[in-house]
Amino acid sequence: MLSTNCEFLRPEIMDVLRAFGCEEEDFTHYFSYGDGKFFNCIEYLGEFHDFENEFKIEDDLNFKRFSKRFAKLAFYKLLSDKKGITLPWGALTGIRPTKLAYAEISAERDFKALFETFGVSGENIKLVEKVLQTQKQVYAKKGGADLFISLPFCPTKCEYCSFITAPIAATRGYVDGYIDCLVREISAVKGLIRRLNSVYIGGGTPFVLEEKQLERVFDAVRSAFPEIPEYTVEAGRPDVFTDAKLALCKSYGVTRLCVNPQSFNDATLEAIGRRHTAVQTLKAFEAAQSYGFDINVDLIAGLADESVSDFEKSIDTAVNLSPENITVHTLSLKSGAKLKESVKRLFVSGINEMVTLSREKLSNAGYSPYYLYRQKYQAGGCENVGWCKDGKACVYNINVMEEISDNVAVGANAITKKLFGEDNRIERYASPKDIPTYINKIEKIIGEREELFK
Repeated sequence: MLSTNCEFLRPEIMDVLRAFGCEEEDFTHYFSYGDGKFFNCIEYLGEFHDFENEFKIEDDLNFKRFSKRFAKLAFYKLLSDKKGITLPWGALTGIRPTKLAYAEISAERDFKALFETFGVSGENIKLVEKVLQTQKQVYAKKGGADLFISLPFCPTKCEYCSFITAPIAATRGYVDGYIDCLVREISAVKGLIRRLNSVYIGGGTPFVLEEKQLERVFDAVRSAFPEIPEYTVEAGRPDVFTDAKLALCKSYGVTRLCVNPQSFNDATLEAIGRRHTAVQTLKAFEAAQSYGFDINVDLIAGLADESVSDFEKSIDTAVNLSPENITVHTLSLKSGAKLKESVKRLFVSGINEMVTLSREKLSNAGYSPYYLYRQKYQAGGCENVGWCKDGKACVYNINVMEEISDNVAVGANAITKKLFGEDNRIERYASPKDIPTYINKIEKIIGEREELFK
């Protein structure tokens, strides 16, 4: 167990301990700061290890930020040495490596030097460089707002999923009332958005709704925002695709559609709780493509005991389809997911080979990495990366991940983010996760969000 004299460092240190699988071991940590120097002393297995870092601090915010960085670095160096293990992202445990890189660039520091100090692999430093390069045009237009609309309904719940989504059969009685509230929210947020960058209707699986229900949401969006530069619908699983729903999206100006197979191996799909086949995914993709949508395809590395060759099949299939975007996620153990009920820690054989393979194949096929993020308890300490063809990056994904625009989010479990650029801070407003609670509190939600934007 960890004992420290500085409690605000505990969460950061625990992230490192979990990454090495030794959160149950005994550590005693002493932290101090003086004369521009950070001191971290760690007692482990009866030995003391001292770490010193010199850095000039200008304010309290930077003091806390760098205290956390150097404490994590101290534990990473100690455990990497003792365990004989290096992690692909070194001592960086945050979910947004690119945002950290931007912060260093803004401070006129070389982010590569920081990443090298923190043990980030050379390949991952190059990956961050490529992401920043791909993001340039979108990043230059930062500001404005993006609208997220939550439709948290699915045919079934996958074993790795931690979202609030529930099978549509169990929640169908709430859908119409839920959409009533969504329509009111969409109308209410119109005045909060001066410059709209994008609209993203996500889930869940929005296409699990009936056509008339989807049409009500589309009508509300069109009424509030007649012109939408980028309009994405996360259609989801192929077993709920219909020609009528695709035609409906097209008629309302949707520009981008997400087709999410996760794997092109039928045994894997069955194991994770999906009720569709790879052939159905191919048919859904072909149908969506016939309407002229830009298409996003999601895959997950490390699912259900897949081998490297199993995953390679999925990558090859996705590349051959040639969608505008392919996102490669690495399996993550999430609170609230069925998977976490039976698994305490993820050990995925070949996960690093899978990630390396995806990078090589996507790069060779002409895709560029355009956004990335990390999650806690991610297999192999890896990451999630979105890849795009030239000029086909999803603006919403970049804005949300880099937090460079307001994100106005409506629906249950939706988290609105308001940027205050002059103070370099973000304030959040989270709607209730539970659908009945969300419906009952809709007036309060609308009012409190408006207060945030005053």
